[in-house]
Amino acid sequence: MTDSDIARSDAGQTEPAEEPKSAPADRATAGPLDESEANAVRPYVDLGGVKIVPRPELQLRLEVEEGTNRVVAVGMDYAGSTLQVQPFAAPRSSGLWTEIRRQIVDQIHKQGGTTRTAEGPFGPEVLAEIPAGAGQPSRLVRFVGVDGPRWFLRGVISGDGTVDPAAAAQIEDLFRSVVVVRGGTPMPPRDLIPLHMPVASDG
Repeated sequence: MTDSDIARSDAGQTEPAEEPKSAPADRATAGPLDESEANAVRPYVDLGGVKIVPRPELQLRLEVEEGTNRVVAVGMDYAGSTLQVQPFAAPRSSGLWTEIRRQIVDQIHKQGGTTRTAEGPFGPEVLAEIPAGAGQPSRLVRFVGVDGPRWFLRGVISGDGTVDPAAAAQIEDLFRSVVVVRGGTPMPPRDLIPLHMPVASDG
């Protein structure tokens, strides 16, 4: 199972019990931002459900589902780390991260990996050691999540950002800079907010 499989493994599950939202206290000003909170004149790369602030040395990759050609995640290589993000529809008043965090832990344990939960800059996060296959060293991965207004943004961090504090600060700043575009279309909680190929945007 890949990071993408883990990241999508809970999609389509039954709606969880009401849980409080999990987000940094300064989320509405420091990010990740809702489209309504973002600077309208700042340039962004428009990917549909998320907008990304371009920056030097940032490499964007779109992860596409085989068979449907649906874009299911945005991958970003930056400062020696990789960040994968996915935006999901969420209830207005309750959060998804508490339940999804438990499901991620269950999935990794089924693979023979190990996890621990720690308090990070975005709130609770999962630090995982995932088997990489016969003869290969295990991989360290951080799963972070933020509940926003009617959306949930999940991030998967690998590379230097899992072990080096300076690199972690850079990739965390990148996650903070993501803008989520929920849109007004009714969507069941946990449905992936549609993503698409980049569209140049001035705001």
